[in-house]
Amino acid sequence: MNILVTGGCGFVGSVLVRQLLEDGHKLTVIDAMWFGNHLLDHDNLTILQEDVRNADNLQMNGIESIIHLANVANDPCSDLNPKLSWEVNALASMRLVERAIASGVKQFIYASSGSVYGVKDELQVTEGLSLVPISEYNKTKMISERVLLSYQNQITIQCIRPATVCGVSPRMRLDLSVNMLTMQALVNGKITVFGGDQTRPNITIMDMVDVYRHFLKLGANAPGIFNAGFENITILDIANMVTEQVPAEIIVSESNDPRSYRQNSDKLLSTGFSPKYCVKDAIKQVVDAYRAGKLVDDENCYNIKTMKRLALG
Repeated sequence: MNILVTGGCGFVGSVLVRQLLEDGHKLTVIDAMWFGNHLLDHDNLTILQEDVRNADNLQMNGIESIIHLANVANDPCSDLNPKLSWEVNALASMRLVERAIASGVKQFIYASSGSVYGVKDELQVTEGLSLVPISEYNKTKMISERVLLSYQNQITIQCIRPATVCGVSPRMRLDLSVNMLTMQALVNGKITVFGGDQTRPNITIMDMVDVYRHFLKLGANAPGIFNAGFENITILDIANMVTEQVPAEIIVSESNDPRSYRQNSDKLLSTGFSPKYCVKDAIKQVVDAYRAGKLVDDENCYNIKTMKRLALG
């Protein structure tokens, strides 16, 4: 299959691209490369340094499917420059899908976010519940979904709402809960937990990659919106999981982040997908990479620090 991946040099993208190449696909990656390019040369890989907002510059002839990962990710980065976030996350998504339709692309897979639900009291947060986004980032994702779904009669649209992703990538992120808490234990011997009672869904980067591969295979047989999260656990529970592998002191502090919700991914499971990994596997990945000298606590591993350094605020 001939696939276009936006944000293919990112945290999830770097792992996804590597796997799709192993699967035998032909790939075109576009990425602004704010965080560099960690992809290796491959005969079936074309890498373009391009801002996704410049969708009109993209040649999509022969592209069968698009996996749209490019975005300004997480709340702090969106708050740093809300205008940039709306342009990249929402407006660019609309222009990208319109160009895809005009070019005859058949499938558009969008990386949304499970955080669009906001704070939920329901024990099972399914795709049918109302969306109450409480941050600029959440709002851009919600609006992007609705814009993309307005084109669903012209192209297969699949909006995936991932839980918080964890694990190791060539373009590492240490500002995600599991990765961050594990790194704190490894470097400082202490883990700082803000709040701790908030329940969040999680998904390993390995399963996240497999979700996208799964939808590539399903194609037009499974359009719509799908949650992708399999372990609903509190931040304090994550910290305790880390200390099972890395002895560390847990320090609990107050938090101003009220987001708490439990994702139900039965709809995804009903399409035949089965997760293969768990949070403890991701923790072990981070621990092993650090102890092998392959993982360094670098500024580039934190989105907000890199955006500030690049004056993207």
